Amino acid sequence: MGIRAVERAMTVLQELNLQPINTIAQLHARTKLPKPTLVRILRTLEDAGYVENDPRQGGYHVSALVTSLSSGFHKYPLVVEAGRAWAIAMTRQHKWPVAIALPDYDRMVVRFSTVPDSFISPFHSTVNKRLNLLTRGLGLAYLAFLDKEEFELIIGVLKRSDDPENALSHHPDELKRLVGRVHENGYAVRSSLVEPKNSNTIAVPIIGQGDRVLASIGLTYFKSAFKSEQEACERYAPILKSAAKAISEDLDRLSNQLAV
Repeated sequence: MGIRAVERAMTVLQELNLQPINTIAQLHARTKLPKPTLVRILRTLEDAGYVENDPRQGGYHVSALVTSLSSGFHKYPLVVEAGRAWAIAMTRQHKWPVAIALPDYDRMVVRFSTVPDSFISPFHSTVNKRLNLLTRGLGLAYLAFLDKEEFELIIGVLKRSDDPENALSHHPDELKRLVGRVHENGYAVRSSLVEPKNSNTIAVPIIGQGDRVLASIGLTYFKSAFKSEQEACERYAPILKSAAKAISEDLDRLSNQLAV
């Protein structure tokens, strides 16, 4: 059994890390925690040096001390090692942020992101962000390319969830059409029904040996930069597919090197 106070503090710290500045009202809306509880947590984090209250900007933000929390983490999964250079290269060429996500039970977790390298990123930070499988581009790009057995197991898990973003798991015909469309296109996009609605993500699967889907890679852009979703997809989906193929090849080489 977890310690509730610690879980709440970590939730707040994660939310603070996603935006450059956060008000009590914004944190309350995103975490659903009572405002008095948020105030106590923020004061504790501020006393510990991980959070700062900036009166000029009217809110709270993480301090530089937060970077010390990752100092003990030294290794990325092999698929991330294989994909980092490709993600960085795409952002350097096309400017938009690129993320690599890996599965974690009923969600995808962003394990690498080029948000720090993109001056037009819609997000402050996305690393360790958990994304739903049925409504998020990085989630659908992974889910749609699973084999039938794995797919059905995960859908069974999602059916037991009360998360509104998993509602599609209860509508098999609609889900089948969506997955079929993703398969036909070779890429997935974020549902237009979920936030943030001013941006979109185009994502493709990263396939390993034995045609097993290992992860997904996606590019996020502001919708206002294009006339339509189709225009953005026509421009970036082929680039993402080429990158995913190259990552798969690099992953094979890395795996073979480690096996020697």
